[in-house]
Amino acid sequence: MQRNLTLKASVIAVTILVCLFGIIGFPKFLGGVGIPLSLPQLQSNIRQNIHLGLDLIGGSHLVLQVQVLDAAKAEADQTIENLREAARTGGITIAGYDRNDPQSLQETDSIQINIHGVDQTKTQAFRSLIADKYPDWVLTPVNPTDYKMTMKPSALVELKRNTVAQERDTIERRVNALGLTEPTVQNYGASDTQAEILVELPDVDDPARVKELIGSVAQLKIVEVKNEGPWKTKEEGLASKGGILPLNTELLDWPAGAGNGSGGWYLVNRTAVITGQDLRNARPGTDSDSPGRWETSFTLSQDGGRKFGAFTGANIGNRLAVVLDNQITSVATIQSRIDDSGRINGLSSQEEASDLALKLRTGALPAGIKYEQERTIGPSLGADSIREGIVAAVAGLLAVIVVMLVYYKKAGINAVLALILNTVLLMAALSYFGATLTLPGIAGIILTIGMAVDSNVLIFERIREELRTGKSIPAAVDAGFGKAWWTIVDTHVTTIVSCLFLFMFGTGPVRGFAVTLVIGLFANVFTAVYVSKAIFDWELSRSKQVTALSI
Repeated sequence: MQRNLTLKASVIAVTILVCLFGIIGFPKFLGGVGIPLSLPQLQSNIRQNIHLGLDLIGGSHLVLQVQVLDAAKAEADQTIENLREAARTGGITIAGYDRNDPQSLQETDSIQINIHGVDQTKTQAFRSLIADKYPDWVLTPVNPTDYKMTMKPSALVELKRNTVAQERDTIERRVNALGLTEPTVQNYGASDTQAEILVELPDVDDPARVKELIGSVAQLKIVEVKNEGPWKTKEEGLASKGGILPLNTELLDWPAGAGNGSGGWYLVNRTAVITGQDLRNARPGTDSDSPGRWETSFTLSQDGGRKFGAFTGANIGNRLAVVLDNQITSVATIQSRIDDSGRINGLSSQEEASDLALKLRTGALPAGIKYEQERTIGPSLGADSIREGIVAAVAGLLAVIVVMLVYYKKAGINAVLALILNTVLLMAALSYFGATLTLPGIAGIILTIGMAVDSNVLIFERIREELRTGKSIPAAVDAGFGKAWWTIVDTHVTTIVSCLFLFMFGTGPVRGFAVTLVIGLFANVFTAVYVSKAIFDWELSRSKQVTALSI
């Protein structure tokens, strides 16, 4: 009996120490923040270990709608370039290509590519090329030499799913690179193809900068500038071409003040020499050409450097434009072959250069975004939520303590100790798992207190029943715990199953409530049964002849 009690006491003591380490700061070799040596350090460790959610610490709540149409158009443009190269390699002469410009993906034609002037002697080879290399497109003849390609509905659904996933991952990389505490980036809605993303940023002190960083597409490309212009207005540029631009070209603006730009519209090739996907790295630095200004330099991947070197080597004397988000940032004349690097200069501040480098490193968003919901929760509201939640939890705990002590006398102390340890276990689990405590989580803690009390009441009432039948006190305690065990398991399993459904089908706050409650229930089984029984056994072992039990 004594050896069994020693083993139980050791298990409980080790559990308490591990929990305290998790809450106030576990050792650094475990990746923690160290053991606190002062009160300020203790408070700091607790804040770092117990992550507070958006509703408690304040911050920004954003719901972003992904503009999937942008990605669909980009996919069509890329398909045109791939088809042009494949036709050239296969010896198939084609006069030109263009695509439609739908305003939504619900239009009848969806995304459509128009192919003009296919060599009639190569018709069969052309059809075989489309069938082999472009299975996501349906080829339809318009006349003997013209065709149209329409993206299949199934391919459009897959494109939407992939775009939302890539958008979410890119935003998550950008947010994480800012060093924010416990940001949330996840799909918003019931389907993974629903083009909405939820972003929650707790404790954000500059939401405007974060929004700009998230929302910037950062589509970088370097394109050839046609040796015409620039024009002061877009209309002037169109007029010089009779209102119709040459195939595979577009007019882009170089705003005054962007880099060394003095303002103007340039006619550029729609096909990029290299894009942001060809980048290997990007970093901020000072602009050597413009003292007091900043630049972002970038290095190219091996394939990107090979393409860029081949193009610049063959086009010395021509001009190139660096285009970021469909706006020219600089125009330069090719002086010599350039293989592996470049720079975007004329930036106004270090922060602008750093943000641009970050966006280029983390990759471009495949599509633009639109803010559907935006809520800012101030720290004062979060502090009020914490205070009111703590007041509710403490008030409930005190009421339970008073009732247990009055109704169950000294045995009520046993229940109180189990309740306190239950709370410590729950908070330690949140710390070790890196979970975020939210207001619904506090509600889960309060409900856990109720479940813990229920378990103690079941056990104590069973012990009372056994005492009324005339059993000895040790036998009554053993029987009480034994008979209440399966009732406790039944109630806890039922509640855990309910929590699983809440987690599977609920939104973020509901999931937080479910997770906290499940952790509390597992902790309650340990405290209400194992710890409480150990305390009873210790009390009974203090005297050889037990004649009364204060319960």
